[in-house]
Amino acid sequence: MSTPTISTGAPTRKKVTTLAFRQKKERGEAISMLTAYDYPTAMALDRAGIDSILVGDSLAMVVLGYENTLPVTMEEMLHHCRAVARGAKSALLIGDMPFMSYQVSVEEATRNAGRFLQQGGMDAVKLEGGHERAEAVRSITGAGIPVMGHIGLTPQSINQLGGFRAQGKTALAAKRLVEDALILEEAGCFSIVLESVPGRLGELISRKLSIPTIGIGAGAGCDGQVLVTHDVLGLFDRFTPKFVKKYADFHHEMQKAFADYIEDVETKRFPAQEHTVEMDNKEWELLLQEVG
Repeated sequence: MSTPTISTGAPTRKKVTTLAFRQKKERGEAISMLTAYDYPTAMALDRAGIDSILVGDSLAMVVLGYENTLPVTMEEMLHHCRAVARGAKSALLIGDMPFMSYQVSVEEATRNAGRFLQQGGMDAVKLEGGHERAEAVRSITGAGIPVMGHIGLTPQSINQLGGFRAQGKTALAAKRLVEDALILEEAGCFSIVLESVPGRLGELISRKLSIPTIGIGAGAGCDGQVLVTHDVLGLFDRFTPKFVKKYADFHHEMQKAFADYIEDVETKRFPAQEHTVEMDNKEWELLLQEVG
């Protein structure tokens, strides 16, 4: 297997667009997507060649320490969107609309979606829900704002769903998800996230749609995949979903680095001579004459 080339200079690839998403599906090419919430992570993802970056409301849990995604606000989301937009220039940037930013009214949903582009530097927005979100999707896309849908396990509805549980496991529930996906496509979504649904269902929905599906715990039959970067890097130690593949264990590495630093400080091994600014001897002698 060849080793991917990682750029360390300025981005040179073309900007990824919603049209590029559809073209990748038509060519049978998988779409890659991860989350980011800050400038350095966004820059690293962009230089690695990621197709899309989601500034997810998972920010609430993996960065801000909340128990679920519900408490994160529009202002917090926009703050982190701006940081990501400064770091990533080529990836398609998608802002996750937080809880109660689009559920109250279509007008409010459209206004808040616009803020993600105007104030957050995003290229598109994502919102959760099926047929009940069709009117909002039509209004937002009608305003010229691309929308990514999200069905299956929708974390903002965990109280209604009874927790973080897989969805679409019965024929009736699966049929409803298929119908929701088709409704969202008709309403104007350029792509749909499928979360925690059976792999065969993810593949079926992907075949039925002309727009790409992005799976997270929805099997290899989806047109692309997304994960939370903190899970991929092993940075979020509270729990790891079954569908996550860890590519690193940064939480353990960070703890070890911090412990080593503490020990070096306590034993005075740090700072060493090479970490210390030197003063010219003549200037030092002058100082001593002045201050004694």
